[in-house]
Amino acid sequence: MTKGCNTALVTPFSASGLDVAGLEKLVDFQIAAGVDGILAVGTTGESPTLSWEEHLQVIKIVAEKTKGKVKCIAGAGSNNTKETLEATKHAAKAGVDAVLLVDPYYNGPSSLEIRKEYLEPTAKAFPDLEIIPYVIPGRTGAQLFPEDLALLYKECPNVRTVKEATGDLDNMRKTRALCGGDYTILSGDDDMTLSMMMDPEIQAAGVISVVSNVAPVAVCKMVRAAAAGNSEEAQAIARALKPLFGLVVVKTTEQSPVGQVMCRARNPLGIKTLMKIIGMPCGPCRQPLGKMTRQGLEVVVNAARTVLKNNPEILAPMAEFFNVDVEQRLNDPEVLKGLAYDAY
Repeated sequence: MTKGCNTALVTPFSASGLDVAGLEKLVDFQIAAGVDGILAVGTTGESPTLSWEEHLQVIKIVAEKTKGKVKCIAGAGSNNTKETLEATKHAAKAGVDAVLLVDPYYNGPSSLEIRKEYLEPTAKAFPDLEIIPYVIPGRTGAQLFPEDLALLYKECPNVRTVKEATGDLDNMRKTRALCGGDYTILSGDDDMTLSMMMDPEIQAAGVISVVSNVAPVAVCKMVRAAAAGNSEEAQAIARALKPLFGLVVVKTTEQSPVGQVMCRARNPLGIKTLMKIIGMPCGPCRQPLGKMTRQGLEVVVNAARTVLKNNPEILAPMAEFFNVDVEQRLNDPEVLKGLAYDAY
């Protein structure tokens, strides 16, 4: 059963394609930091812009490197059940412990259809594999409801965990009430993890985290403190991490040639920009994701500077593992070149 601190791993790219050496180093860093699991090729890993060959290659690499060390979760979701079945077959063959299935995007099936035509066929085809639905209506335009989660759990016992990113605490409380105390709820929003874990009507068991790409030790400590009931310690770590939590979506108001425009740099653009700045292997995002605006880049840099000044221990494990001087890089104009658009 998936619990604890799990990292939604970014996928590093080079000019020629996948950065395999960089991917392996990122996995090594996460394992050394003590995470409980690694998610390969979720949306943080830019699954929509990987070819299926690349998608399967990443899963194979991560599964091999995590074997016998930490849990491996593979992103296998799609808006095409046939594709999901094929991806899950490959993931199972690669030896993963679980697959993450995001609600089908764009074509917008109902919750009933998500259960009957997507999750249930996959769960029944792979009864020995943990199937984790990923509910994130803000990005998919669809939503699996707690009622269908509960019905699915009764029919398919291998669907015993959900990644919850609705942002709706009442929805999560209903999931707990309908699915029971043995069901596992994982946070899909870094900044809501503590609220979900400490709410007695939700009792989340951990997180699949974006920020743990750069600060896995701190995120693990936060989750484990919360699980142990050490709320003061957990809250103190969460406060230290808060500037980084804000990078999952960076919102700025930009002045375009024809008026003001709201710009949202969505995950993984913010976290990959930070990784690039501080010296971790990541490469650029793939189109249609691009770059930060100048204001957005300032938000990223200022968040890192705030953490470095107030809680240097947060980024210290990363700096040591990758042998980088974070402060020097944050203050080097050459490092920041090319990371933002010159104009709107």
